[in-house]
Amino acid sequence: MEAKSETNKQISSFLFILWAGGAALLSYSLVYALRKPFTAATFDGMDFFGMDYKVVTTIMQILGYLISKFFAIKIVSELKRESRLKFMVCSVALAELALVFFGLFPQPFNVFALFFNGLALGCMWGVIFSFIEGRKVTDILASLLGVSMAVSSGMAKSLGLFVVKTLGVTEFWMPALIGGLAFPLLILMGWSLNKLPHPTDEDRALRSERVTLNGEQRRQLFKSYMPLLIMLFFANLFITILRDIKEDFLVNIIDVSTISSWLFAQVDGMVTLIILGIFAMMSLINSNYRVLQVLLAMVIGGAATISYLAFNYDALQLPTLYWLFIQSLSLYIVYLSFQTLFFERFIACFKIKGNVGFFIATIDFIGYTGTVCVLLFKEFCSPDINWMEFYNQFSGWVGIVCCMAFIGSAIYLVQRYKLEKQLRKEEKEKKIIIAPIALADLKE
Repeated sequence: MEAKSETNKQISSFLFILWAGGAALLSYSLVYALRKPFTAATFDGMDFFGMDYKVVTTIMQILGYLISKFFAIKIVSELKRESRLKFMVCSVALAELALVFFGLFPQPFNVFALFFNGLALGCMWGVIFSFIEGRKVTDILASLLGVSMAVSSGMAKSLGLFVVKTLGVTEFWMPALIGGLAFPLLILMGWSLNKLPHPTDEDRALRSERVTLNGEQRRQLFKSYMPLLIMLFFANLFITILRDIKEDFLVNIIDVSTISSWLFAQVDGMVTLIILGIFAMMSLINSNYRVLQVLLAMVIGGAATISYLAFNYDALQLPTLYWLFIQSLSLYIVYLSFQTLFFERFIACFKIKGNVGFFIATIDFIGYTGTVCVLLFKEFCSPDINWMEFYNQFSGWVGIVCCMAFIGSAIYLVQRYKLEKQLRKEEKEKKIIIAPIALADLKE
C-alpha cells in the first residue's frame, strides 16, 4: 500500500514538472520571439544621424529594458499572485504593438519603437519565475526556464534569418511577424502557469515560504548580505554585458554568409541540453549549502574558460562552430547559474524572508546599465573597431574580473555559513540549559 502511494506521488511530481516546467520554458522562449529576432538583421548601409543603425536599435531596446528592470525591483518583489496573468497580457500586447510600429514608422526614426518593446518585456523573467519558485522541484523547473534563454537566443536569430532570406520579409517587418505568431501562444502559457497549485507545506519546509518585500525590507536584506551581494552584482554586471554583446552582435562578430541559418539554433540547442542536465542533477542534492558551493565552483571554471579562449584565440585557431559552442556553454553556465538556481538556494540556505525576483531584477538592472554604457563608449570612442577583436579583448578581461569576484564570494559564503551555524548551535544549547531551570521554577 505504501509502495503504491509512493509511486502515485512520483507520478504526480513528474506530471507537475512537465506542466510547470514546460509552461515556464515555452513562456520565456516566446518572450524571446518578441524581443530578439531583430538581432538577426545587419541593417547594412544604414545609420542613425551618423551612428551605426544596428548599435542604435540595440541601445534603444536595451534602454527600455533597463528602465523596466529598475521598476521590476519593486514590481516583481511586490506583485501578488492574482495580478501576474493580467500583467503578462498587458506587457506582451505592448511589446507586439511596438514591433508593428517598428515596421510602420519611416527609418531611422522607427528605432524609438524598440524602446517600448524593451520597456514592455523587462519584468517578464521575474514574473514567470515567481510562478515556480519556493518548491521542492524548483531546481528542475528553474533549469527548464533558464535553458529557454540559451536555446531561444539561437532560435530567434535562426528564425529571423529564415524569414528574411527564405520568405523575403524585410528586416523591419520580420520582428513583428515572428512576434505576432508568438503573442497568442505566450498568453496561453501565462494562463497555464496561473493555474499552478500553491506551494505545499513540504515545499515551504524545504525551501522556506516566499513573501513579498517592501522597500525597507529590500534595503535590510541587501544590508544583511552586502559583501556577498556586491561581489555577485559586480561580476554579473560584466557577464550580462558580455552576453548581450554576443547575442545582439553575433552576426557582426562572425561571418554568417558561409553558415546555415539554423547553426545558431543547433549550437544553442546542444548547449541547452548540457546545461539542463547539469542543473537537473542539482535537484539530487538536498543540502542548499552544497549546491551553492558547486554552483560557485562551476561559475569560476566558466569564467576562467572564457578568459582562456579570448587570450588564446589566435593560437587556438578554432573553427567557428567549436568557438561558438565553447563560448556559449561557458557564458551560459555562469549567467544562468544566477538567473535560476543560485538565489533560489541562497534564500533556502539562509532562511531568508523574501523572493528570487528581487535578486534577479537587481542584477539585471545593473547588467543592462553596463551594456548601454559599453555600447555608447564603443560607438563614440571606437566606432571602427573590429567586432571580433573587441569581443575577444573584452571577454578576456571579463573572465579574469569574474573569477576574482566569484572566488571572493565563495570565501565569504563559507565563512558566513559557518558563523550562522555556530550561532544557531549556541542558541540551541542556551535553550536546552534554560528550559530545565524554567521548569524547576514552575514546579516551585
